[in-house]
Amino acid sequence: MGAALLLLLVMVGVGVVLNPSQKQFEWFIRLRRPAWLTFEGLIPLIWIGIYACFYASALLTWNASWSWGLMGGYLGLLVLVQGYTWLICTTRRLANGSVIGLAGWVWGVALAVVVLPHSGAAVFLLLPYLLWSPVGTLVTWQMQRLNR
Repeated sequence: MGAALLLLLVMVGVGVVLNPSQKQFEWFIRLRRPAWLTFEGLIPLIWIGIYACFYASALLTWNASWSWGLMGGYLGLLVLVQGYTWLICTTRRLANGSVIGLAGWVWGVALAVVVLPHSGAAVFLLLPYLLWSPVGTLVTWQMQRLNR
């Protein structure tokens, strides 16, 4: 129970610290999106699902390994994922989002490889992020071309 609560508190804490201000986020919302992005209203629900899987994956990994190093890997991935919107909004540069999106995906793949010997189920729970991240990075890259 203690590990589950600590993981949740860390996730919420990172989310609060790396959350852009309302004014910064309004700038991001006003940007043009690719015409094919017809499912934008579902993106918050997709991210809720990804964060739930991310949480469950970290908890399974902790229970299987008791490794602070692996938890550091999850924290690094969480900072990259949450830092995506914060970095774009604070710098007003979509190119930063493309870079951090790619870095997050590479980090996620590496984390999955390291976690695999401890818990296949934890790796399976990282798949939603690993599948969605390239889509988000593609959207950011195309937004960059639309909002020069």
